[in-house]
Amino acid sequence: MSEQSKTLLITGANGRVGRLLQAADLASVAWSGRGARQELTWSPLDGTAALLDWCAANGRPRALVMLAGVTPGPDARLDDNVALGIATLKGARHAGIGRVLLASSSAVYGSGRATPWDEDDTCAPTNDYGRAKLAMEQACTGPDVTHLRIGNVAGADALLTNERRPLVLDQFADGSGPVRSYIGPQTLGRVLLALALAPALPPVLNIGTPEPVDMADLAAAAGLPVARQPAPPQAIARLTLATGRLESLVRLQHTDSTAPAMIAEWRACKDPA
Repeated sequence: MSEQSKTLLITGANGRVGRLLQAADLASVAWSGRGARQELTWSPLDGTAALLDWCAANGRPRALVMLAGVTPGPDARLDDNVALGIATLKGARHAGIGRVLLASSSAVYGSGRATPWDEDDTCAPTNDYGRAKLAMEQACTGPDVTHLRIGNVAGADALLTNERRPLVLDQFADGSGPVRSYIGPQTLGRVLLALALAPALPPVLNIGTPEPVDMADLAAAAGLPVARQPAPPQAIARLTLATGRLESLVRLQHTDSTAPAMIAEWRACKDPA
């Protein structure tokens, strides 16, 4: 056995983001999920035995990243996100893994606003998913635990996975469309590896590229036709993230924020299955 044979162990290999990141072929990353394709078949809710056995055989990774989570959908048990975070942190502690990165969401901030949300802003989530992720953050604290408030991952959100043609996007009273903080899957993988190796991390970190993206620009870069509809009252025009804290830890380029670059990353990482 060699200590720290992998930089990262990432759970949630079977989810949309996990599948994209696996296709990015990240160096020194082991994957945990359900199925024969994964190095480790482990669900944190099933206990710690499988994780402990894997670490004994392969060495402890530098960090454990929890991408696994319950997302909105019919009959989704969103409150399980709290139990999943607690179980992941418990498993990491039992296995002696020093750093734990837990995937949260920009949904914890709540409604949109003209200026980007900063990690120190007060959170007031407006939906059950955001409330569940915030509850997970509050339940999972401790040394070297960082909550990743991830914006939209190109190729994993409803924009590019929606089979409807044309795509229908909201149009607001000023003529604008929805704008979000995005990150491409290859850039996200690079960010996760850099965070695993950083000397120290804050307890909360926004994850996105520095410049927000108009969703219509992403659709255009992907060659997808778009139609407009009047935005309903509850629609959010802008939900963007301040990334200064992230940029102090990871070098991000201007091109990482452009729609064509994100679409190129998505296409390079699309699951052939």
